[in-house]
Amino acid sequence: MKERILEEIKKALTQADISVEEDIVIEVPKDRSNGDFATNVAMQLSKSLKKNPREIATTILNHLDTSVFSKVELAGPGFINFFVSKEYLFEHMKQILEKQEHYGRSNIGKGEKINLEYVSANPTGILHLGHARGAAYGDSLARILSFAGYDVTREYYINDGGNQMNNLGISIKTRYRNLCGIEEELPENGYHGQEIITIAHQLYKEHQDALKEQSISFFQDYGLRILLEKIKKDLEDFHVTYDVWTSEKSLYNQGLVEDVLTRLKESGKVYQQENALYLKTSEKGDEKDRVLVKSDGNNTYLLPDIAYHLHKYQRGYDKLIDVLGADHHGYIARLKASISFLGYNPDQLEVKILQMVRLMKDGEEQKMSKRTGNAVTIRELMEEVGTDVIRYFFVSHSLDSQIDFDLDLALKQSNENPIYYINYAHARICAILRDHADISYREIQNFKTITSEYAYNVLEKIDQFQETVERAARKREVHLITNYAYELASLFHSYYANETIVGDDETYTKEHLAFIDAVRITLKNALKLIGIDAYEKM
Repeated sequence: MKERILEEIKKALTQADISVEEDIVIEVPKDRSNGDFATNVAMQLSKSLKKNPREIATTILNHLDTSVFSKVELAGPGFINFFVSKEYLFEHMKQILEKQEHYGRSNIGKGEKINLEYVSANPTGILHLGHARGAAYGDSLARILSFAGYDVTREYYINDGGNQMNNLGISIKTRYRNLCGIEEELPENGYHGQEIITIAHQLYKEHQDALKEQSISFFQDYGLRILLEKIKKDLEDFHVTYDVWTSEKSLYNQGLVEDVLTRLKESGKVYQQENALYLKTSEKGDEKDRVLVKSDGNNTYLLPDIAYHLHKYQRGYDKLIDVLGADHHGYIARLKASISFLGYNPDQLEVKILQMVRLMKDGEEQKMSKRTGNAVTIRELMEEVGTDVIRYFFVSHSLDSQIDFDLDLALKQSNENPIYYINYAHARICAILRDHADISYREIQNFKTITSEYAYNVLEKIDQFQETVERAARKREVHLITNYAYELASLFHSYYANETIVGDDETYTKEHLAFIDAVRITLKNALKLIGIDAYEKM
C-alpha cells in the first residue's frame, strides 16, 4: 500500500503541476487514530513552493484518487492521513484465495533478460560457509526476480582453466604417489584439503599403484570431475539450481580469450611493460593498470574473466548481475573498464558484494570443522542445522552486512528461532484447516464478522506482499522478504492469541477460516521465494 500511496501522490502532484525532487516519505503512524499511513510531503514542499503546507496538502487532496481508502484527511500543520478501506482489504483477501500460489506475482520486470551469476567457486575444493551465503542470496534473488516478471538465467562459472587446475592435478598426484610409497612434498601452492586426500585414496583403492606415472592432466581431469560433482550435489541439496554451467576452459577452446585480447589491443588500451601486457584500467577509475598477460606468457585470471563477460553480453542479456565475495570489491572497476574498452555499456553489469560470515557457538567463533580441521563446509552445516535454517539466516540480513551465524539459536525449536516462529504460524493454520476440512469457506463473499484490530493489522500486511516482492526485486534486497515473513507471522500470532477462529456461528467460522487461509497462502509464497519449505506439521 505504501507504493500505491506514493504513486497516487506523484500522480496528484503532476496533475497539479507541482514538481518534487525530494524523496516522498510514507510512514505508519504510531497512533492508528492518525490513519494507517501518513505523509508530510506538503511540509516538505512548503519552502520550495513558498506556500502554506495546508494549502499544498489541500491541492494534493483535490487531485488524489481515494478509491481504496475509507478516508483521507488533512491533519495538523499539513499532514495527509490515509485510512485504508476495509472493503478493499476484504476484496484483496478474496483475490489471494483465488490466486493461491500465484499471489504476489507481478510483471514489473516486463521480461527483462537478466543473467545472474553466483557462487562460481573454484572446483579445487568443496563449498564452505561463505559460499553458502552467496548461494542462498543468489538463488533467492533469482526466485524473486522471476516472480516479479524478469526473465532470469541462473549461471555458474567453472574456473577450470589457469594455474589453479594445474596445482589441483599436482596435489592429487602427489597425495596418490605418497600412498604408493613415494615420498614427495606438496608444492607451495598445492591444495591441502581433506577432499584432495579422499580423492587420492579413492584412486589408490581402485588402481593401486598403476597410475603413479600418469600425467598431471589425468589427475587434474579426474579431480575436476569428482569435485564438480560434489559441488553440484551440495548445491542441489541446498535447493540451488542453475540453468547454465559455463567452463573457463571452453572459452579458450572457442578462441574467445584470444579474440578478446586482440580486440583490447585494437582498442589502443593495452601496452607492454617489462615483457608483460597491461590494460589501462586506471583511465576508468581503477586504482592502477592491470596485467593481462604476465612476463612468462601466462594469462592472469582477469583476461578470461573479460572474455567470459563479453560472452554473456553477446548472448543478449539486458542486465548482468555478479554476486562476488568481499575480497572482490576492487575487482569491479577493472572489469567495468574492460567492458567499456570493448564497446559495451558497463552500467549493464551490476556487482553485488557479499560480506563475511562468522560461525558462532557458545558465544565464540568456530573457524574450523570438527571433522576435517579445515573451514566448515556447507554439507556439515546442512547436516547439523538443516537447509531451511541456513538459508533463512543467510538471507535475513542485507548483503553488505557481516553475519554472525549463531548455531545455538539455529538449533532451537522455539520462538526465539525466527524460521521456527514463521513456520509455526504456517503449521498452526494448516492444523486448523485440516481439523475443519469439512467446512467450505471459498464461496464467502462478504466479511461481516472480521472486525478486530488484530485482523485488520494482518489484512494490511498481506496486502503489502506484492509491493514487498517488487521492492526486493528492484533493489536486489532479498532480506526484505525474510523481514516481511517474520512480521506477518508475528501479526498472525497476535491475532491467534486474541481471537476465536472457530465459533458456534457458521458464518463467523467460515469467514475466519477464509481469513487464515489467505495468511497461509501469503506465508507459503514468501517462504518459497527464499527457497524454504513451509511446514504443514511441527
